[in-house]
Amino acid sequence: MVDIIESKRDGHRLSKDEIEFFVKGYSKGEIPDYQASALTMAIYFRGMDKQETAYLTDAMMHSGDTIDLSSIAGVKVDKHSTGGVGDKTSLVFGPLVAACGAKLAKMSGRGLGHTGGTLDKLESVPGTRIGLSEQEFIDQVNRIGIAVIGQTAEVDPADKKLYALRDVTATVESIPLIASSIMSKKLAAGSDAILLDVKFGSGAFMKTIERAEELARAMVEIGNSLGRDTRAILTDMEQPLGCAVGNSLEVKEAIMTLHGHGPKDLEELAINAGAISLTQAGIAPDLEVGKKMIAKAIADGSGFRKLVEMFAAQGGDSSYIEHPEKFPLAKRQIPIYAKASGYLHRIDSLSVGVSAMKLGAGRKTMDDVIDMSAGVILKKKRGDQVEAGEILAIAHTNMSDISDALEMLENAFVINDEPVPYTPIIHKYIH
Repeated sequence: MVDIIESKRDGHRLSKDEIEFFVKGYSKGEIPDYQASALTMAIYFRGMDKQETAYLTDAMMHSGDTIDLSSIAGVKVDKHSTGGVGDKTSLVFGPLVAACGAKLAKMSGRGLGHTGGTLDKLESVPGTRIGLSEQEFIDQVNRIGIAVIGQTAEVDPADKKLYALRDVTATVESIPLIASSIMSKKLAAGSDAILLDVKFGSGAFMKTIERAEELARAMVEIGNSLGRDTRAILTDMEQPLGCAVGNSLEVKEAIMTLHGHGPKDLEELAINAGAISLTQAGIAPDLEVGKKMIAKAIADGSGFRKLVEMFAAQGGDSSYIEHPEKFPLAKRQIPIYAKASGYLHRIDSLSVGVSAMKLGAGRKTMDDVIDMSAGVILKKKRGDQVEAGEILAIAHTNMSDISDALEMLENAFVINDEPVPYTPIIHKYIH
């Protein structure tokens, strides 16, 4: 192991055998944290080329179980988002592509930070099971075309250990380490085609579009080199996605979007991402046909019916999907008012996300309990004209001491005199 650390420290390429030796040894506890830390720091400073990154991904992917989805008929598609504020895309995109005949077999994670992850949003519907067995997962996708479950402990154990280590050794932001972490999980989950939604901006992990593109290209190269059709879109997280931030609030917004009444940015993202997945699945010949198919699944209600079907299949009380007014509302709803008239130039995503967490919608540690009803509803979006005294947002909470959260939310909005040009949600498509 010392030789491997020295080699990377001095800027040399690591071989497939060296990388496999490290991943296997560290996964089994035979290589101590201090040596693994030294290697990740060497990688942070020296980088890895495309081949090394592919070797690392492959070794991590095979550090535990891989899911065999070959008994599911047709092309299996999957989507991964690098995370953001108000990102409920999977709850809209998934049912729409399944309604169009694609097979979506998706393993998701929990959220740590601003708000819950996809699993937390699913669990805001009472009774929903996210811990299906592998066979139940496969049977459900074969039966209704969609299942969204939690990652099992046996999938990619190397990533769990390495991620925890990177988190406490200031090596999280290395592109080869991020790319191999994300792609090893996605590849282990067994889908044939992967769409990566890579966010950039204030509320995203990647703050600039340049870094987001670097990460996206690295992941697309890994996926394609390991035999999966992998594509990416770069999407704007300079403001929250949609208007709802917080678990059950986001589920309700996903339902509205499937009824055709959702925020324009969320609908635009779901239609475009859905069209890409339909072309990957061979169901649509090109993106324009794919977009029309997804738009039709919104218009005819088949996407919404698929969402109801998915929750029912996973034990959830689907009456909450059919009657979203059943979701309990937080006891306190506090409006945030505009301090000036003009145009809304900016809604700082990170500030909105952290304030939602302080209102109870997210978790600082994995043991924190989320308040499913807490969060923020935006009443205005970037570019909107506002009058002084108009409501910009409403904070939803059951907590009493929230002065910090409200102050942060107030400061998230920047109003100027000049109109703001429209910017699309998707900035680039990489394939």
